[in-house]
Amino acid sequence: MLKTYHLEILQQSIGKKVSGHALEAIGAANIAQDAIRGQFGHDEYHFDNNAFDASYAYIEENRALIQPALASGDAESAWAAFGRLSHTAQDFYAHSNYLRLWIAQFDEGNAPPVREVDHADPTFLQHAELRSGKLYYPLEFLAYIPALKKYVLPLLPKDSHAHMNLDMPEQGFLFDYAIAAAVKRTDDEWEKTKALLNEREIAIFTDF
Repeated sequence: MLKTYHLEILQQSIGKKVSGHALEAIGAANIAQDAIRGQFGHDEYHFDNNAFDASYAYIEENRALIQPALASGDAESAWAAFGRLSHTAQDFYAHSNYLRLWIAQFDEGNAPPVREVDHADPTFLQHAELRSGKLYYPLEFLAYIPALKKYVLPLLPKDSHAHMNLDMPEQGFLFDYAIAAAVKRTDDEWEKTKALLNEREIAIFTDF
């Protein structure tokens, strides 16, 4: 997703659960995953190239950093770790076909409201056809240039990130479902992380 939407998701999910300072730090680490250095050789940051196992492992690697950091009073490192893992969790919905598989179970015109999206349906999390977009460089980058997109897209395979992504509203109606699902997933990641902490660590983490 584009940076503005990652920040919007964080605001909707944990905006009232942490201080403004904490939210800013988490947001900075979240969107830093989309820096150039995170675009090459780091499929696990974004659930790209079908790197499902690596991305799930990356989420847990970062979660494992949070409690020790808070135990030593290092809130900044804990916030950075949550920012990184939340970015990856959010990208699952924008970079995979999970939502396309999920929505296909409903008759046309009878899809549930966006707010009712099921972000963790095991049937589709484990679906044999679950895929994430492949990155075909350098055409992938050219596809993000508005003036070139209509010329580049026909040259890219249908399993490319450029075709599959739900990074922005222009990608169609499923974008709204991707936002709603990512908000719910971020809530889950927050609660899962908090469950590992004691009261003192939670106070440091939330910065209240």
